[in-house]
Amino acid sequence: MSPGQGVSALQAEALGAGLPPLLVEAERVAATVEQGVHGRRRVGAGDSFWQFRPYRAGDEIRDIDWRQSARSARVFVREREWEAAQTVFLWVDRSASMDYAGDRRLPTKGARAALLGLALASLLVRAGERVGLIDRDPIGHSGRAYLLTLAEILSRPSPPNASLPPAAELPRDCRAVIVGDLLRPEAELIRLVEGFAARGVRGHLVQVLDPAEVDFPFTGRNRFVGLEGEGNLLIGRAESLAEAYRERLAAHRDGVERLARRTGWTVIQHRTDHSPSPALLALFLALADLGQRSLGRR
Repeated sequence: MSPGQGVSALQAEALGAGLPPLLVEAERVAATVEQGVHGRRRVGAGDSFWQFRPYRAGDEIRDIDWRQSARSARVFVREREWEAAQTVFLWVDRSASMDYAGDRRLPTKGARAALLGLALASLLVRAGERVGLIDRDPIGHSGRAYLLTLAEILSRPSPPNASLPPAAELPRDCRAVIVGDLLRPEAELIRLVEGFAARGVRGHLVQVLDPAEVDFPFTGRNRFVGLEGEGNLLIGRAESLAEAYRERLAAHRDGVERLARRTGWTVIQHRTDHSPSPALLALFLALADLGQRSLGRR
């Protein structure tokens, strides 16, 4: 919650009920975003008719609507609204490097990542999906009771240097969402994402960065301290490094985007000085679109 922002009656009631502040804020953000996705329909293996569309190679013959096709020179398929739940496994980076904010008025990267992860879980549960954590849950959970457990986990730091999830054996055709600063060697990211993709897991990368990490506004004499034991670096004229730093960061972010495109994943770049709602909405809709495209290839 930003400085000076009031607490709504609903939030006050939730806080009074003893809910973790992270869950209260995540539910508020999720409720805001839910208005943007209300009524969205997804194609899948359900019973409710949605629409006709032209036949494509790979479609099942049983899905052809012969009556509709007889009225035209084209062959049409009946699409049905998605009704089966999918499972989304989350990883939220809570390592020491995420405990950074370049401005006291902004949340740390870790706080924003946890908020996005928990708010996404709330949206998914509201939509009837199953949610789990990559490093803890062999199966997904449904129901809002799991959100309280998830909030408690995301409020705690992760083991030292655990900036990326383990290469866990996730169920085939599930979805994975990895939220963190992703400031790891590109080889590590490639090994992780390609490993998941090779097992049929598709998903989304969310890179959360502080504006100071993106813009590098530092000038004059500065001491940069590694938050995970990397050591200290004293620079006499920090501005002399700005251009090289920004070029290297841009190259790294481009590499992340290429990796996502190559593996059928998607990626969102998010700054902590921006509202979490647009990133959450884009993430939720991207997951829905991934499910549609996966079904379309079966």
